[in-house]
Amino acid sequence: MTTKQPPPLMKKHSQTDLVSRLKTRKILGVGGEDDDGEVHRSKISQVLGNEIKFAMREPLGLRVWQFVSAVIFSGVAIMALTFPDQLYDAVFEEESVNSKTPIRLYGGALLSISLIMWNALYTAEKVIIRWTLLTEACYFGIQFLVTTITLVETGQASLGAALLIFSRVLFVCISIYYYYQVGRRPKKM
Repeated sequence: MTTKQPPPLMKKHSQTDLVSRLKTRKILGVGGEDDDGEVHRSKISQVLGNEIKFAMREPLGLRVWQFVSAVIFSGVAIMALTFPDQLYDAVFEEESVNSKTPIRLYGGALLSISLIMWNALYTAEKVIIRWTLLTEACYFGIQFLVTTITLVETGQASLGAALLIFSRVLFVCISIYYYYQVGRRPKKM
């Protein structure tokens, strides 16, 4: 009784043939540019989507602005949590605060936002960076409106409040600028 050995497994020639692989990729629709200019390496990444990262380079000064805003948010949050009276006095120049709780809650909210800012500093995903910039712009815009309305209602104008209002307008402009710069499509070369 002789057992017949099966022939050794051989590679299909078409898998190693470069032209055949390119034809297969073309049929699957991967490897070439799609309508958005993205090049998908596999059908899975095409279906699930890629992380949209910077194709060329980041806008000049973006990481510096992210760092500065994270430091600002953290600093004001820590000041609001530890010294609520001094923070209120610096803006509105009033000696007494009825309750420290709202200022400390404000500090807690700012600390939460600052954690998001610190994490966004280390990501390369455009979507996350844009959302944090939009968050900053909304926060600074709302703070500008609230501070302005409060100053008009109380009829008090102080140097601290004027500086705060001016800085908030500036920060809104910077955040919106980077928001649009990050969202722009890279120029094709």
